Amino acid sequence: MKKWKCTVCGYIYDEAREKTPFEELPDDWTCPQCGAPKSAFILIEGEKTADEAKTNVAEKIVEQLIAYGVKRVFGIPGQSNLPLTEAIRKNPDIDLILTRHEESAAFMASAHAKLTGELGVCMSIAGPGATNLITGIMDAATDRAPLLALMGQVSKVFLGSESLQEIAEVDIFKTFCIYSELVSNPGQALSVLNHGIKKAYAAPGPAALSLPTDVLEEPLGEKIWEPKHHLFYPDLYPGEEVKKAAGLIEKSKRPLLFAGWGARHCGRELLELARHIGAPIATTSRAKGVVPESDELVLGVLGSIGNSFAPKIVAQSDLIIILGSGFRQRQLVPDVDIIQVDIDATKVGKTFPVKLGIVGDASRVIKMLKKEAPKRNIDKNYREAIKKAHKKYQAVLEKDAKNKQHPVYPGAVIQAMKRQIAEDALICSDVGDHTYWFFKRFVCEGQQTLFCANMAGMGFGIPGAVASQFAQPNRQVIAYTGDGGFGMVGMEFTTAVHNKLPITVVVFNDKKLKNIKKEQEEYGYPEYNVSFPNPNLAEMASSCGGLGIRVEKAEQLDKALREALDSPLPALVEVLIDSDKYIAAVQG
Repeated sequence: MKKWKCTVCGYIYDEAREKTPFEELPDDWTCPQCGAPKSAFILIEGEKTADEAKTNVAEKIVEQLIAYGVKRVFGIPGQSNLPLTEAIRKNPDIDLILTRHEESAAFMASAHAKLTGELGVCMSIAGPGATNLITGIMDAATDRAPLLALMGQVSKVFLGSESLQEIAEVDIFKTFCIYSELVSNPGQALSVLNHGIKKAYAAPGPAALSLPTDVLEEPLGEKIWEPKHHLFYPDLYPGEEVKKAAGLIEKSKRPLLFAGWGARHCGRELLELARHIGAPIATTSRAKGVVPESDELVLGVLGSIGNSFAPKIVAQSDLIIILGSGFRQRQLVPDVDIIQVDIDATKVGKTFPVKLGIVGDASRVIKMLKKEAPKRNIDKNYREAIKKAHKKYQAVLEKDAKNKQHPVYPGAVIQAMKRQIAEDALICSDVGDHTYWFFKRFVCEGQQTLFCANMAGMGFGIPGAVASQFAQPNRQVIAYTGDGGFGMVGMEFTTAVHNKLPITVVVFNDKKLKNIKKEQEEYGYPEYNVSFPNPNLAEMASSCGGLGIRVEKAEQLDKALREALDSPLPALVEVLIDSDKYIAAVQG
């Protein structure tokens, strides 16, 4: 005999007491206590039905992920997540991508989410596996990427007993995840999973689920949720605010468009708006490459890693329209009227007062502004100042391209990359001194960039490239890193080799944490503990089954990069860089 529970009021239908099997009750039968339909009852005791015996919780989780379009999970298997690992193995529609470290798995999931807008999923065991995920998950949290972390946990019967590898996963992860929950029984598994995914997309940001091993193995016959009936997106139409913005633009003489990550999908429309209202465009670092930086109206990146010419033009503006950014660096924004557009209302007016705040999707607002704002030519003096800035900037780039010093000058690497990589290449940048050189000196003309922006965590470059090559297999993908970041996650190069991913890794090898050395100098401190010995990284790459090339002279750069980019194997170009050359702020 069985017992069934109403999920609305908790009423228990006991077949022994009622004398009638629950399945034989008429379809229109309702709960005698609250009136809930028969479908609201779940089996809580007694013989399991044949349907329930077919699948377990882990298998249902995998089925649900596939329904949301998830094709791969990044992570490492182990005792506490083996039921989930087995469920992935048995399902032909999803893969487990084995990584060398859980931090890399989380970085890969975050990179996938940032590149595609789709849910990125990573997986770990309990304890150290879960804590290793944190840096990559923080990247998703601060860069607002939809991520789901599936963390193994000790069996439910051992929770609270200080079992081996037991940590308070839910409590730890709730401090930086938008959703963190324990799946404590089969009946709540799909509900919690779907709630976490909905939260991840809505914020967007990371959600984390703690999954006890024994719960993953328990039978579950519940039908998965159809995403089309449960996942919805905001569709704001700020018509009146856009009309007000158009009025402010009409009154201004030197408007400026400042595009952030929220405008990443509408580069063409952004350029059209700029020409329509006579305004130059600056971007945040995350939006680098959204519009061609060689265009006469594009200033490049504004910010701490941007060029030094953009702020000079921004300072001449009398109205700034911020599109899809919560821009934090107030000192770079002059005391003029500001229109700020962001999908997140908490970002609007967060750092500085704005004349007009618009809560809405930047892509939509850009199109609406082009219809509402009057067409006009750019101010003559404004245009001339931009032209002069472009000319000075181009001279700096040409000087870098001609530099043949030994060890290799960092700017020479950037210009060689510019000459060799594809127009639609994706460049995944790591964090370090090389980041400044790239963002200040590489002119994007169709190339797209991806990096750990707000968290600025070293180690993103190679995992980001691996995930991106999986997501876009026909695209040229480059990981751009320093020897510091490479030292943290460099063995993920073998992940690329194992999966036959033809990424190209460019390593700035200066045998130092050069950015930290620079900061020590700026504070008046002596250089201390920022140097380390490196192996021959090119030989290491070759020994892993990829292509490794070492560059010691600037004259070797173009040939080495061309060979690496043309290689069907994962390739690594190690460049021996001058450890004393910092980027000069006066040159941008």
